[in-house]
Amino acid sequence: MTGPRGLRWGLFTVLAFTTLLPFAVLVAASLGRGWFWPDLLPPDFTLENWAALLSGRGRLGPAALSSFGLAVGTGLLAVAVAFPAGRAMARLGGWRRHLAAGAAFLPVAAPPLAVGVGLQYSFLSLGLGGTHAGVLLAHLVPAAGYVSLFFLGIFAVHDDRLEVEARSLGASPRQTLVHVTLPALRRPLIEGFVLGFLVSWAQVPLTLLVGQGVVPALPLEVLSLVQAGQDARAATGALLLVVPPLAVMALAGFALRDRAVVVA
Repeated sequence: MTGPRGLRWGLFTVLAFTTLLPFAVLVAASLGRGWFWPDLLPPDFTLENWAALLSGRGRLGPAALSSFGLAVGTGLLAVAVAFPAGRAMARLGGWRRHLAAGAAFLPVAAPPLAVGVGLQYSFLSLGLGGTHAGVLLAHLVPAAGYVSLFFLGIFAVHDDRLEVEARSLGASPRQTLVHVTLPALRRPLIEGFVLGFLVSWAQVPLTLLVGQGVVPALPLEVLSLVQAGQDARAATGALLLVVPPLAVMALAGFALRDRAVVVA
């Protein structure tokens, strides 16, 4: 196979190989026992690490549940905050919109350590340091920024003729929101939740600084295992890090399938 088609297949093969190879190594490491350099493959395989995870032994399971709860809460709160914020920014014009978008982007663009140090000082003063609530609010800061900019783009091109028509027929603002706006924006709402979930799920600096090492989180646990030289358990935790984001995105895609809203 030669020519452009052969080149495309070659590039696809290289991309697939480089994408799947790290996961294959993690799977082998999580199942391997006594795997040392320069062995190409582990000399023995065991399900001990996965059995411990599924049975609730060790700290990976509780840390994963804690991270999942924080990510779900962050996604929901980010949508609740960013939906009206994005709509308000879209209604601005000129320099006002740019200023508002810059303010929303600031916690995203700023180094996470700088944001974390500032939030840590503030939350310690409020008694939220080392608590799940404090970590949740810390994750909400960059997540709300990301999702606000997302909704700014949505509302910048959103056609509100259905809302205007509903109001002209006597619907109240609440009725218009619940029965017209939210159903019409079902897809962006779910996508905004997924975005907020992903921002929180692998968040390390804010969790470490605001949580003060007390609030369990899967990324922190994986880093701790790597530093302790427990490669097999670290590989198991690293693979576990991949599962919830893929599951959430798959569920979101399933929920959005064949549910597009058409505006005449």
